This record gives sequence, structure tokens and C-alpha cells, in this order.
Amino acid sequence: MTATDTVMQGGCRCGQVTVKVKGRPLINMACHCKGCQRMTASAFSLSALFPEQTVEIAGLEPVIGGMHGELRHHFCPHCLSWIFTRAEMLGPLINIRATMLDGAADLPPFIETCVSEKLPRVSLPATHSFENFPAMEDFPKLIAEFAETTP
Repeated sequence: MTATDTVMQGGCRCGQVTVKVKGRPLINMACHCKGCQRMTASAFSLSALFPEQTVEIAGLEPVIGGMHGELRHHFCPHCLSWIFTRAEMLGPLINIRATMLDGAADLPPFIETCVSEKLPRVSLPATHSFENFPAMEDFPKLIAEFAETTP
């Protein structure tokens, strides 16, 4: 199966919002910021960045939650699972919560962000770590390296 043939499916906890992505992610990430810790009730959030046109969201219409700012976090209106994030700074990209996809075990983080807020004793296998969020101009290089080094 080639990268463009890959199809992953998943959905929220109650299954009323489904996600289907075609192709491989541009990059896989883990975020350690306090906001992600609180929204996931965990030590970090895992995500996979995809071009918007490769993502299909079906079922109930997701609602915006979180801080309602520049980052628009979308949740299932029934079970309130955090499904994906859109942001102006990402342009036509959508950041799917990796654990919403059935193949989440195949999406290890390539970068980890906001390690300045990381909880003690948390260790991830990310290739790159950033104290905060990397500069947007760094993403093309990171995405290219991810594509070269990820099977």
C-alpha cells in the first residue's frame, strides 16, 4: 500500500462523529501544553496533521470547545470527545487527534511541543523536541524530514 492509498478511519468515543483520512499525515505531534493536558485529562495530546481535502468528517456536526480563540478545537456534541483542531495559521490543514483514528498505534509523535510545560517523568519517542511551539517557517523542513524518515 502506498502513502496515497492509505485510508484510516475512526471517530469519537460514542461513534456519532466519524473521521476518515486518505493518505499519510504530513507530521505526527505530541503537545505538552497545560491546555492540552486539561482538554485530554492526560499528560499530553497526540495529533496528526493532514491536508484538509484528505479528511472527511461525518455524522453529528462537531462543536467548538476549548478557549474559542485562534485555535478552533472541535468536539463531538454528544460525548464531547476532542476530535480535531483547525487554525488560521495552519491554512488548509487539519490537526486530527491521533487517538481518534483506529490506527493510532502507527502514529508515533515525530515532534513534541511545549516541553517547557511537560509533566515530570513523561518521556516520548519524538525525534524533535521544542520548548514551545516551533516557528511556522520551520514546519516545511520538519514535514519534509518526517516524509523522508517515516515508512
